[in-house]
Amino acid sequence: AKECSGVKAPIDTSKPNPNEVEFDNLYLDMNGIIHPCTHPEDKPAPKNEDEMMVAIFEYIDRIFNIVRPRRLLYMAIDGVAPRAKMNQQRSRRFRASKEGMEAAEEKQKIRREILAKGGILPPEEVKERFDSNCITPGTEFMDNLAKCLRYYIADRLNSDPGWKNLTVILSDASAPGEGEHKIMDYIRRQRAQPNHDPNTHHCLCGADADLIMLGLATHEPNFTIIREEFKPNKPKPCGLCNQMGHEVKDCQGLPREKQGKHDQFADSLPIAEQEFIFIRLCVLREYLERELTMASLPFTFDFERSVDDWVFMCFFVGNDFLPHLPSLEIREGAIDRLVNIYKNVVHKTGGYLTESGFVNLQRVQMIMLAVGEVEDSIFKKRKDDDDNFKRRQKEKRKRMKRDQPSFIPGGQFSPQALGNRSSPQAISNPRQAAFEMRMHDRQNSTTSSSPNTSLNSDGSPSLSGGIKRKAEDSDSEPEPEDNIRLWETGWKQRYYKSKFDVDVSDEKFRRKVVQSYVEGLCWVLRYYYQGCASWNWYYPFHYAPFASDFEGIADMPSDFEKGSKPFKPLEQLMGVFPAASGNFLPPTWRKLMTDPESSIIDFYPEDFAIDLNGKKYAWQGVALLPFVDERRLRAALEEVYPDLTPEESRRNSLGGDVLFVGKHHPLCDFIVEQYKTKNTEPVDIPPELCHGIQGKLTLNENAVLPDQTVESPVPMLRDLTQNSAVSISFKDPQFDEDFVFKAIVLPGAKKPAPVLKPGDWEKNNNDGRPWRPQLGFNRDRKPVHLDQSAFRTLGHTMPRERGMPGMYANAVPLGTYGSPYTRPLMSGQQQIPKLLSNLRPQESWRGPTPLFQQTPQRTAGAAPLLAWNRMLQSQNQFQPNQYQGLGGPMNYPQRPEDRMDRGRQV
Repeated sequence: AKECSGVKAPIDTSKPNPNEVEFDNLYLDMNGIIHPCTHPEDKPAPKNEDEMMVAIFEYIDRIFNIVRPRRLLYMAIDGVAPRAKMNQQRSRRFRASKEGMEAAEEKQKIRREILAKGGILPPEEVKERFDSNCITPGTEFMDNLAKCLRYYIADRLNSDPGWKNLTVILSDASAPGEGEHKIMDYIRRQRAQPNHDPNTHHCLCGADADLIMLGLATHEPNFTIIREEFKPNKPKPCGLCNQMGHEVKDCQGLPREKQGKHDQFADSLPIAEQEFIFIRLCVLREYLERELTMASLPFTFDFERSVDDWVFMCFFVGNDFLPHLPSLEIREGAIDRLVNIYKNVVHKTGGYLTESGFVNLQRVQMIMLAVGEVEDSIFKKRKDDDDNFKRRQKEKRKRMKRDQPSFIPGGQFSPQALGNRSSPQAISNPRQAAFEMRMHDRQNSTTSSSPNTSLNSDGSPSLSGGIKRKAEDSDSEPEPEDNIRLWETGWKQRYYKSKFDVDVSDEKFRRKVVQSYVEGLCWVLRYYYQGCASWNWYYPFHYAPFASDFEGIADMPSDFEKGSKPFKPLEQLMGVFPAASGNFLPPTWRKLMTDPESSIIDFYPEDFAIDLNGKKYAWQGVALLPFVDERRLRAALEEVYPDLTPEESRRNSLGGDVLFVGKHHPLCDFIVEQYKTKNTEPVDIPPELCHGIQGKLTLNENAVLPDQTVESPVPMLRDLTQNSAVSISFKDPQFDEDFVFKAIVLPGAKKPAPVLKPGDWEKNNNDGRPWRPQLGFNRDRKPVHLDQSAFRTLGHTMPRERGMPGMYANAVPLGTYGSPYTRPLMSGQQQIPKLLSNLRPQESWRGPTPLFQQTPQRTAGAAPLLAWNRMLQSQNQFQPNQYQGLGGPMNYPQRPEDRMDRGRQV
């Protein structure tokens, strides 16, 4: 959105998509939006729940402005998860609670130490710490979020022209299932309908890597994932003094440096607009087709089946439901190793490993035993690589210590990278600064004059003798003890004894572990391709077996009990929450977590061990928590179920999806008619009225209805007094329990045009430059380029106030399509578009500027300037000339005379 005189002008999303691509359906995995909006890492957290909701609305608007779906918007919040996922959720929430309390204690300790030394810290804010564990189905927070999203959808359907003909489906936390799997289930069931368009262009928003696998598993030809661009080492303010450049543990309580000449930027943090990237699965499929195509097979090659096998093999390196095999680490190239083994062994298997989500265990056994043959060499190579890395790091530290300058000035004289200074700052009190430098230099020379002489506190030499020199490797970080030593003979015996407390000769136990893992592989693949095979199944161990243990798995059963049901929301909270998050539960339920006499008190340890399992950091380790016994939990809850209030009972019930449309949608009159006739029976959606979408509609008790006020659950937002949107309960098409969704490309689907060129197949095809995302869906346009001198020029001439105001304002960066921001003109000077000194050409999802955004024609006698990469011809006046052609800074179309003039430029 662009701002003019403090008023934000909304983006008209009904106009053509500036990314030069039109999407039909947009799916939002909402938990990937809720977490960064409620407890962001790179900016101050919202002060209260209302601000969190507004931040979520703005984030959805930002995604919508980029994608601009034309048929469907599907919002899915995580509901109650299958039991297999609950173990991971339990581990995460116990860790988050433990780490949060430890961080708060450490912060208080450092604060006391700094204040005791006379440091300066801002007064401590009296606010309750936001417990991110509340982002779990069944809590009041999630119930309020669902109400807010219903209001938000109604508001946008009433006011935003881009939503005019859109069907919106909200699957909130009361509907069971993980968000991304509810989305996949919807796509699978719509694909099985006769009215489905096989060339629908899907766009899924989410940051989880498994979304790539899920997208491939649909076999839809047009599937794109949009996610935040990951930028490592983002600057974060210190949690104690709110200054940038250091963490809490390094805080010294120094006075804050003045921000700007008059400290006018004291309260503004350097907040950059979040950038997003598209992952185009059709391009990934091109790479996979090149890599997986095999000649001289004893059976017909089918690329779609080989993609399914590739997705299945990726499960071995780790997923949300199973621990990865000890010999397969993704950072060690495990996927490449598996593909090479697969291509070597598949000639002997007689066919593919999987079919529509069902596994052929006899063929999988051949792959696993082939991996097992090289396990020993994998462990030895891992040890060699680790030793080599430590040696290089040690040499690097010694080299840096040797080459480090004896003194680096700080403050206003500190060195800065070229192009990074916003504007030259006036030097304040240079005499004092010079004196401090001299004194520091004199102190250094005194100390270094006699390196083996120790000094007393007053600076005089000590008579007690020299200080013992430290060992060479004392500066290396302490390594966690590794008792398994996988690189030494006897590794399997040590592994089973340490991890499972059994002897390796106990074949029966090893067989049990392998059988559970094989069941897990079958369950996960079925979950990705057919839906949840069992809500109750889970892997009952913390560690995985070895690949060489997968002998005789061909005859292992892989069926699951039918008719299993998910937990209820409050039951899941009891299964995944630590006692510290018990405040989100009813009082009598909470007591079961803390009362020493509780029959399930052992499910809620106050402290627990974390096994690093060969890793370096605690977050990479395995949390050794006891598994929840479902029968014991349900027996304990039977006694406290009568204590639930009506409101708590409502939150503890399972719900369903809700469909919304605006008054211009063809389906609107049909839905209104259902409410007028008070038809309580489910009715089929007429597919011709809803872009081919099919399912059942039933009247909703808390429906949004035309001509009825929609109350705002957020006090800072207005009520919708002139509502014309309508909502109704929606249920996906239903199939028999034994129905198999075919993992195929649908008839009539058109294969997208190839994108990759011959050079793209090479691994190092970027001439040694760092990889950067392609800007836009058209790869043939040249991006804007500024060299260092241009950055310095802009840094000196542009005011610092160019940053966008507003803590949660999602305005597009300056320089975007048709940007109204321009520099103030001096007399006789031509107009020059204003540009950020750190311009990233994200605004050029490029191409000729769409007609609806082109700048009005210039008046007679005025000529626009080439503002960036033409030299200035004089000190005070710019040479009038034309803008650069297609792909230029503001994407103005190039005129014929420009192309003739370019050869004459000096």
